[in-house]
Amino acid sequence: MKNYVLSFLFLFLFQENFAQSNPDKVVIGYIAGWKGVEPDKIPAEKLTHINYAFANVVDGIVCSGDGQEERDSLNFLKLHSLKSRNPDLKVLVSIGGWTWSKGFSDAALTEESRKKLTASGIDFLIKHRLDGLDFDWEYPALQGDNNVVRDIDKKNFVAMLKSFREALDSLGAIDNKRYLSTIATGGFRKYLEVNDLRTAQQYLDLINIMSYDLFGAGDDTTGHHANLYKGNPELIPASKRNRSVQSAVMDHIEFGIPREKIVIGIPFYGKRWKNVGPENNGLNQSGTFDQGLSQDKIYELQSNPSYREWWDTGSENAFLYSEENREWVTFESRRSIEHKIYFMKKEQLAGVMFWELSEDPSGSLLDAIDINIKRPLEDFKLKR
Repeated sequence: MKNYVLSFLFLFLFQENFAQSNPDKVVIGYIAGWKGVEPDKIPAEKLTHINYAFANVVDGIVCSGDGQEERDSLNFLKLHSLKSRNPDLKVLVSIGGWTWSKGFSDAALTEESRKKLTASGIDFLIKHRLDGLDFDWEYPALQGDNNVVRDIDKKNFVAMLKSFREALDSLGAIDNKRYLSTIATGGFRKYLEVNDLRTAQQYLDLINIMSYDLFGAGDDTTGHHANLYKGNPELIPASKRNRSVQSAVMDHIEFGIPREKIVIGIPFYGKRWKNVGPENNGLNQSGTFDQGLSQDKIYELQSNPSYREWWDTGSENAFLYSEENREWVTFESRRSIEHKIYFMKKEQLAGVMFWELSEDPSGSLLDAIDINIKRPLEDFKLKR
């Protein structure tokens, strides 16, 4: 009887620990192939999915970038090796991105071209033994980086996703496996207005909102680029007042996306403005956009005594300001990540994703995601 009780207790503790270390929320990490893949530096145990960026669309087919086929093949082999540490890890390729979305509109234009595109995508998946495809078309029916834009993109985007879903299901029936189909979406309402995600979502497993870059290049006013809430509307330019992680999520829900498919994006980088005056510690003040900053550069500024860190309670976001240098920086912090994961859990969303792993070389931000995503909602004690 004693041994039975001990065995039961061990099994109970093991199951409880297993449940805590394997949450039902997704953690999707984008990895930039051009920066290299070093398996020893990838904390696979803290991820549920890896989205490898990027594959291109050229002449209507999914392919590696010019001259990068060997690199990508080796990188996928390295990513697959991570499954020895995390057997449940899913490896996908992200197709498109800001620069490589130029071929989507032509490739999705007709039934014949969609069949060609779909066949090439399935071939790419089979060749590299992937668990799914992530479509990062920036943007259907909207201008991105000089991409071809047609009004009919709205219809063709849905048709393209349907074609891929059917092909993935056919392959999955043979392999007895569920292959994933996901997309990255714009974190702004216009993206939803010109597309039909209510219909598209039925062909998708996850919708990853790029809920960052809400302020940045081209803005002559400082502002958070991944604020959870809107903040003080009196200080924010009219064109930016409705930009936040919360509003992006609620807009997606309004336009027919189920909560359980929504993934919120977290940036592993910050942004800096120069020539910023001291009023309101530089927040929402005029300035000159300078550049993006990886997280290690943020840490360097935090250790510089001329920079002071502030917390904006209206938007639940951190920022730095140096009156001496007249520089203002928006960035993601462990505290802001805690607030975002609390929000994600409270709203019963699918999880979080981030761009991009190498931008956080110390692993501090991913560690914050890992710690908080395992916490029950009732354990959160947020500082306001």
